[in-house]
Amino acid sequence: MNLLRRGGTPKPERTPEAVMTLTEHLAELRTRIIRCALAVILGAILIMALYNQVLRFLARPYKEMCERREPGFCAGFDGGDVTFLNLDPVAGLSTRISIATFGGIMFAIPVIMWQIWKFVVPALKSNEKKYAVPFMTSSISLFLLGGVLAYLTLGKALEFLISWAGEDVQSTYTITSYVRLVMLMVAAFGVGFQFPVLLVSFQFVGILTPQQLLGAWRYAIVGIVVMAAVITPSGDPISLTALAAPMLLLYFIAAGIGLIAQRRRAATAEHAPVG
Repeated sequence: MNLLRRGGTPKPERTPEAVMTLTEHLAELRTRIIRCALAVILGAILIMALYNQVLRFLARPYKEMCERREPGFCAGFDGGDVTFLNLDPVAGLSTRISIATFGGIMFAIPVIMWQIWKFVVPALKSNEKKYAVPFMTSSISLFLLGGVLAYLTLGKALEFLISWAGEDVQSTYTITSYVRLVMLMVAAFGVGFQFPVLLVSFQFVGILTPQQLLGAWRYAIVGIVVMAAVITPSGDPISLTALAAPMLLLYFIAAGIGLIAQRRRAATAEHAPVG
């Protein structure tokens, strides 16, 4: 009423985009980065404190593989725990730091994704915000699922690689090379499992359609196999198959999600009032 008496018009609601200046955006970005870094540091400290237990956990696929095979197949296994070599005076420290850093990042992934969400949400439209949380949740879940699959198939991959070294070759590994392989495998599988999230995103923004994905399934099979071969650090066919097969399945699941979303949009448009 006061506005009507004064002859004025109500001011538009001030959104976060309108209120925040570039300096304030940079300050908020700095705050988000600091929080992510603190989460990684806390996770790294936790992993550092439990280093021996974590190392035994990482070595379990190798140990279980050695237990399945005949004595002497693994030179660093005597029936108890596996033994790794350390050929560099600083390798022990660098390996501990690498494991702690990688574990800290894995530990902090939910925090990192949440901070990214809180930073970008003011720029999203209302109809886009409802998709952000499911996309972030699925990204984290698929990354962890890929990491678990890499861990479970590592023993078979090592068995294949050792068997191809030759009968007169005894295989043992340095701690640095083994840990690096485990981390690269987990990262490769985790990144590979983000492929369907990317496809669904492209469909939602109109870059791709589910019909295009389903029509190009032959090319998708070849492309996914090539991609899996490129990003698999061990290069063995077992790891390649373990990565490529789920990626193919997720490819068709992504196309199915696109079809469902497409039909829902069509139904909404059909029942929308005209004019």
